[in-house]
Amino acid sequence: MRGMKAAALLLAGSMALAACASDETDADAGAGDGGSAAGEELMVGLAYDTGGRGDKSFNDSAYAGVEAAIEEMGGEVQELSPNDDGSDRAELLTQLAEQGYDPVIGVGFAYGEIIGDIAAEYPETTFAVVDSSVAEMGAENLTGLLFAEEEGSFLAGAAAALKSETDHIGFVGGVENPLIQKFEAGYVAGARAVNPDITIDTQYISPAGDFSGFGDPARGQIVAQGMFDAGADIVYHAAGGSGQGVFEAAADSGGRAIGVDSDQYETVGDPALQAVIMTSMLKRVDNAVESFITDYSEGAVEGGQDIINDLSTDGVGLSTSGGQIDDIQTQIDEYRQQIIDGEIEVPTVP
Repeated sequence: MRGMKAAALLLAGSMALAACASDETDADAGAGDGGSAAGEELMVGLAYDTGGRGDKSFNDSAYAGVEAAIEEMGGEVQELSPNDDGSDRAELLTQLAEQGYDPVIGVGFAYGEIIGDIAAEYPETTFAVVDSSVAEMGAENLTGLLFAEEEGSFLAGAAAALKSETDHIGFVGGVENPLIQKFEAGYVAGARAVNPDITIDTQYISPAGDFSGFGDPARGQIVAQGMFDAGADIVYHAAGGSGQGVFEAAADSGGRAIGVDSDQYETVGDPALQAVIMTSMLKRVDNAVESFITDYSEGAVEGGQDIINDLSTDGVGLSTSGGQIDDIQTQIDEYRQQIIDGEIEVPTVP
């Protein structure tokens, strides 16, 4: 954890942008005017979820979206990460707004509890929050970036059931809360659509309110190892940085794993772990963040509403890196289309 220490401002694009991490608060450089920043250089504030950048998953995907926007349009980004217990999230958002960053993006549902209050305090700043609904908050300078995690997870469950040789699979959740339960619900539904009799082990690393489950690879490995030892041959994780431990357990057990958020086959960085990643449930936080920033730069952010990213918009899906699900792609595509067409209604609670 890096607490409230800001990361160095980044260099982006084909030209090196001189980034200054001083305490300048030039309001003209950062403040928006109801979601319009046309003609102004981007100054994006990014407040990460637990673990910060480097989780090779959720936070990194958000950063990739910011990076892509800056490479396209120029500008700079200030990154902040919460402390160990996440109690300083309000301070992070406030710090970014005070320093003139605009838009300011909170990465993770935990920001949903406080971002409405911060947005009200800084009405000239445009805010967005990933994974938390804002539709009922009445804040016209705030947008919710939401995903149909259950739909992508349904495909992950179907893939696991189609590829399992033991008819026994597992799910490891980072924190037991409604958001991560959407991953579990979709995964279980997808697996049972293929094989109603399949055995599915599910376990969470930490209880609701304890966000350590997203940043504890050692505990992730212990939980997943128990599943492999019990006979599971494929385990799907929705556990952020703890997923590294799930991959390690799979490698130690001769099993396979399903990553989450990013294409973790490409991001894990270890050939031994890469080999066990069968696929990843892509949650395109990068696309959603990049699109939001682009809309902001064009003065097209409406605010006060949620934007839903689902299978129909390619907001979620499965990665194909490594070729391990090439042989079942036809079945996966059929399930995907049935969901889009409304023939399959995917549950959002276990």
